[in-house]
Amino acid sequence: MRRQHLHTETVAVDRLRTGMARGVLSFPLTSFTAEGELDVDGYRSYLETQLAAAPGAVFPACGTGEFFSLDEDEYRRVVTATVEAADGRVPVVAGIGYGWAQAVRFARIAEEAGADAVLVLPHYLVAAPQDGLVAQLEQIAARTRLPLIAYQRGQVTFTAGSLRRIAAIPGVVGLKDGHSDLDRLQRLTLAAPEGFLFFNGASTAEIQARAYATVGVPAYSSAVHAFAPEIAGAFFTALAKGDHDRIDTLLRGFYVPLVELRDRVPGYAVSLVKAAARLRGHQVGPVRAPLTDPGRDDLAALDALLNTGLDLAGATR
Repeated sequence: MRRQHLHTETVAVDRLRTGMARGVLSFPLTSFTAEGELDVDGYRSYLETQLAAAPGAVFPACGTGEFFSLDEDEYRRVVTATVEAADGRVPVVAGIGYGWAQAVRFARIAEEAGADAVLVLPHYLVAAPQDGLVAQLEQIAARTRLPLIAYQRGQVTFTAGSLRRIAAIPGVVGLKDGHSDLDRLQRLTLAAPEGFLFFNGASTAEIQARAYATVGVPAYSSAVHAFAPEIAGAFFTALAKGDHDRIDTLLRGFYVPLVELRDRVPGYAVSLVKAAARLRGHQVGPVRAPLTDPGRDDLAALDALLNTGLDLAGATR
């Protein structure tokens, strides 16, 4: 069993490393009907547009995919649909979360569905000491064959010492960072063993992509890819080429105004992204409570900004 686990882990890490160098990481939205029911057909249709843009990997049922609002059956259907649509083209990393006992239930569903790995979202509600954060990952890793990527954000922050401990847990293969504390992140990358995966998971990762790259973390997730892979692709290409004039143009004209709009209302990091996908004609539906969809004025501002971004990327509506 241990040998099989090591093989699964090695294959997943190799595929993720290759994908992370090739493209942005896609965190697809979860489609709901107007009544708030899961819309699997709408999700499949939308997901194909995400996969057609050749992301480095696809992460279903994570923060952007409203993991926090899915029950276990819905989660199974979303992850299964993603694995079927990806069909081996890119790695599939499903979100799991809450306390370790519930996270394990989701991990088992993801494993049965054929996911390649899981992203351990920050646990629910409480702050925890470093020993507890390490134990959380130990408990999950001991109960699944899937490789784990830890996610530090909100109440979860690892020290360099804890990073060394979690990297030594069989099955823990990487870290997604959402804090944007580059001093701390540099300490973590230096403490990690060779081959440990890191990627930038800031809310609008492109804003800080150059800064993250300077501390050895060039890979990033992109919320913009969820509604405008053309813009996300243009930025990724400019970053890969070191075209700083192009990067600055995209940041000034699109990304910075998007962040300013996103920061107007709590929850817009998801609901604004979903609204933008609807403006592009994707069948993703509304967000579920406690999130709320943008109002008319913010939708108008988003629509204008989307047109600007597509123009800057040389794409059409």
